[in-house]
Amino acid sequence: MRLILLCALLLIAPPLHAAERLNVVASFSILGDFVHNVGGDRVNLTTLVGADSDVHVYTPAPADAKRIADAKLVIVNGLGLEGWLPRLVQSAGSKAQVITASAGIAPLKLGSGADPHAWQSIPNAKIYVTDIAKALAGAVPSEADYFRTQAEAYLEKLETLDREVRDAVAKIPPERRKVISTHDAFGYFAAEYGIRFIAPLGVSTETEPSARDIAAIIGQIKAQKIPAVFLENISDDRLIRRIAAETGARVGGTLISDSLTGEKGTAPTYIDMVRHNIKALTSALDH
Repeated sequence: MRLILLCALLLIAPPLHAAERLNVVASFSILGDFVHNVGGDRVNLTTLVGADSDVHVYTPAPADAKRIADAKLVIVNGLGLEGWLPRLVQSAGSKAQVITASAGIAPLKLGSGADPHAWQSIPNAKIYVTDIAKALAGAVPSEADYFRTQAEAYLEKLETLDREVRDAVAKIPPERRKVISTHDAFGYFAAEYGIRFIAPLGVSTETEPSARDIAAIIGQIKAQKIPAVFLENISDDRLIRRIAAETGARVGGTLISDSLTGEKGTAPTYIDMVRHNIKALTSALDH
């Protein structure tokens, strides 16, 4: 009986103590969520650019060098997203292996370079997750089965999410699958799911549109018969109401692109973020 009990206890692998877990640094919140879903309680995860923070303009803190120095794996997006990171890794004197989670994804163009926002396509997100699982298993071969099982369970959730998005877009009449957006982060989403994201004419994302800008946008909406507008840098409700009144276009809410929200926000996980965005898009377009 004692032998049976001992065998049973050995089969139940307890979570690793913190000191035994793999130290992993993820560059920003979306990658951190992928690592969390694959690594579970077998990793000590640190995310450099946290929730509600912009990875594009991040300035590393001195504590980040220590985190990098202590890590065995540093997981980055690549495609030019983290321009500040190579210098940080060098200054940390880190021997960590740097894993580019977007490896294997064919990049789209954005301006003169690669578009780094590859996670906006769920099939691409699945490549990220597969790359991360492979890296974790390579770092701790004894936990390879655990990481593979975790990744497979999460990939199934992403497969379900992908079907949700495709079903939602299919219900939108083809001629209505276009929005004006100040975001330039949805190229991969557009290519994968067939919703066009059109930049507003003459508007900088750095400053609020002027009355003249709004007149140009109204003309653009009418000329191109655009059913919805997402202009997140307008804080003046009167301008938004004017666009809606003069064009009949719906003014959508917020689309989330580069960062997850905090736990109490609308998108604390990648899956929540995609669901938030598709709900915002379909509620604006499917009328």
